[in-house]
Amino acid sequence: MAWNTLVETIAEAPTVNRYASLAPTAGLQKLSEVEAAEILRQPTGISEFDRVLGGGLVPGGVVLIGGDPGIGKSTLLLQTLCHVGKQRKALYVSGEESPQQIAMRARRLELDASPVELLAEIQLEKILTVLQTHKPDIAVIDSIQTVYSELLQSAPGSVAQVRECSAQLTRAAKQLGITVILVGHVTKEGSLAGPRVLEHIVDTVLYFEGDQNSSFRLIRAFKNRFGAVNELGVFAMTEKGLREVSNPSALFLSHHAEQVAGSCITVTQEGTRPLLIEIQALVDEAHAPNPKRLCVGLEQNRLAMLLAVLHRHAGVACFDQDVFINAVGGVKIAEPAVDLAVLLSIVSSLKNKSLDNKLVVFGEVGLAGEVRPVQRGQERLKEAAKLGFTKAIVPKANAPKQPIKGIEVIGVERLEEALNHLRNH
Repeated sequence: MAWNTLVETIAEAPTVNRYASLAPTAGLQKLSEVEAAEILRQPTGISEFDRVLGGGLVPGGVVLIGGDPGIGKSTLLLQTLCHVGKQRKALYVSGEESPQQIAMRARRLELDASPVELLAEIQLEKILTVLQTHKPDIAVIDSIQTVYSELLQSAPGSVAQVRECSAQLTRAAKQLGITVILVGHVTKEGSLAGPRVLEHIVDTVLYFEGDQNSSFRLIRAFKNRFGAVNELGVFAMTEKGLREVSNPSALFLSHHAEQVAGSCITVTQEGTRPLLIEIQALVDEAHAPNPKRLCVGLEQNRLAMLLAVLHRHAGVACFDQDVFINAVGGVKIAEPAVDLAVLLSIVSSLKNKSLDNKLVVFGEVGLAGEVRPVQRGQERLKEAAKLGFTKAIVPKANAPKQPIKGIEVIGVERLEEALNHLRNH
């Protein structure tokens, strides 16, 4: 130490980890010693929404729901909050609409919105303060792309802002036991906008689908830590909001006055729900060097493969024919269980010979011409019998050991067997 050598400086504040309060340090513990508590679910009051969620809302769960603009996301969530708010504390955080607009929607839908608390705010820190102070049971953030944090310089909706805000809201939900529903924007291709990590952070990812020219809407679960994936909820958009459809199979079946060629009924599985869907085929003589292959609701590459199998193993050639395939009702089918129905509808249209309108068909077709079994075959057959179908052509491995009342089941091992059965009837 020497005289007159002290220099005045500004004391630096200790660095504060902004995640420390939301993510307390946990000690090591054995997995066998952790008590697996029963998950208590909160019904939303909309049974189709509960089905997609896996039975209802989970405390501390984070749900991300995306869809095209105007598809009905805000309408559905407002209906949900008005029902849940009668028993639990519900909060609606709006970053896109003013309180007056939301009040007008609630009045138009004739909803009792008195128990719902409303916050028009887009700053993350203020939203977190409200969540910690009021501790609602369920909070809707509409939408995550409008929320921003002051700790970042980028604009709302940027990759950094969306990642930071969703992570902070997720941590708050886990710490406080709040069910948080995030509304997400979608891109032109229909996928969720923003970083892909957004889908990894949340517990449940739902997609709102449907044609705006149609009154029907579908909610599909692509990820669910608390329930089955690929569950499907069916709704009808009315003047009073979204109304659940109790018998969705009726939407996807055309009601022809008489039997028509090129139509075949199949049973597809969406999560735990079997759905009867009509597959329509139109095969017409091609007037261009390259015949058209067009699918609506099914994968186009799979159609080309099935046509090759049909030619090689059944001797039915379509190389000089335009082939158009449509799944009635605008539903999108991803599973291969509809292969056999697609091929039978193509042959029906090509030969101009109608199928029995009480016939249902399902089964995967392999490249060797074999008909492979599909999952949940018994449930598919029971659903068909319940809706009045009396005959089914299915993979032999899916044929039930005990007969199902009201329906005759024909098991086939190869594509030729299915076509021979049609020729004989």
